[in-house]
Amino acid sequence: MHYHRLVSALVLIGAAWLTAIPAQATRIKDLASIEGVRENQLMGYGLVIGLTGTGDDITKSVFTKQALINMTKRMGLGLTSDVYRQMKTKNIAAVMVTAQLPPFVRPGSAIDIQVSSLGDASSLSGGTLLMTPLKGPDGNTYAVAQGPLAVGGISFGGKAAKAQKNFTTSGRVTGGAIVERAVDYALPPSGDIIYQLHETDFTTAARMADAINHRFGAGTAKSVDPGTVRVMKPARFRGDTVTFISDLEGIDVAPDGPAKIVVNERTGTIVMGQDVRIATVAVSHGNLNLVITESAEVSQPNPLAPGTTTVVPTTTIRATEDAGNLVVMPMGVNLGEIARALNAIGATPRDLIAIFQAIKAAGALQGELVIL
Repeated sequence: MHYHRLVSALVLIGAAWLTAIPAQATRIKDLASIEGVRENQLMGYGLVIGLTGTGDDITKSVFTKQALINMTKRMGLGLTSDVYRQMKTKNIAAVMVTAQLPPFVRPGSAIDIQVSSLGDASSLSGGTLLMTPLKGPDGNTYAVAQGPLAVGGISFGGKAAKAQKNFTTSGRVTGGAIVERAVDYALPPSGDIIYQLHETDFTTAARMADAINHRFGAGTAKSVDPGTVRVMKPARFRGDTVTFISDLEGIDVAPDGPAKIVVNERTGTIVMGQDVRIATVAVSHGNLNLVITESAEVSQPNPLAPGTTTVVPTTTIRATEDAGNLVVMPMGVNLGEIARALNAIGATPRDLIAIFQAIKAAGALQGELVIL
């Protein structure tokens, strides 16, 4: 009961705070990105060594054994086929290495990498990643990774019990990859700069174009569609694209978006936007409590009398229903008024989900209901 009251109080306080302040302005830097300026994904296959018996079982993991054989041959070890067949080491693990190649990064720069087990290794703790080429979608090698892993978890135990915290089959190497090839990014020296909004919206695109024109003059920016704004560089910034983009990124724009209520039925989480409105609707809420108890009654004969002891089960069923409160919410109420009205009838987060679904089905919810 105290938990539900606390949740309701937090929802009410958050709703009052949201409705008390206007829409906050956001920098263009956080609303949109320049077309073509993005990260690129890299991936590679490698081996982690130095494990304390927690690696792959190479008698079962064929790809791990083959990778080990290929590595020893490249190192110049002329082992016979019998030796390869007798390999039983468990101190090595096959892994997939992934990384994000930032834009404008130059050869020689260091980037972080993520290492994840591919075979049946139980832990990568204490392991070291051997030199692994990281390739892009085009098949070219853009970075080379190597280094000791940092695994944010522990796992230990025996045959009868095991203790584990977090995941031990995945780890990171900070600055573990060296960039060998850069992706060509070229900012337009004198042409237009195209911004792509992270969340497409007609109003936000129009406001962004208006804010840029107000700062640099009419005709500088134009909203092409709800997700694109084209900006023409003024004459005074010719040859100085970096300074112009820096000034653009600092302009504040008040973003807009559709009214939404996002609910997660599995966790009971509800997030409502401040623009959510409802038509006039009446909501009634009542709780049905069903209590079933079972007990056993023992019947036995008198002393020295014939007969046997008998156990007779008894079941008691009691159903109670709290009185339902009918709350009328007038047309056009905002987020804070919705929260206060629903809290007045003692609705829990899971009750609110059912209530919002019913309001949406009744056609009184002026917004989108998203159920995860």
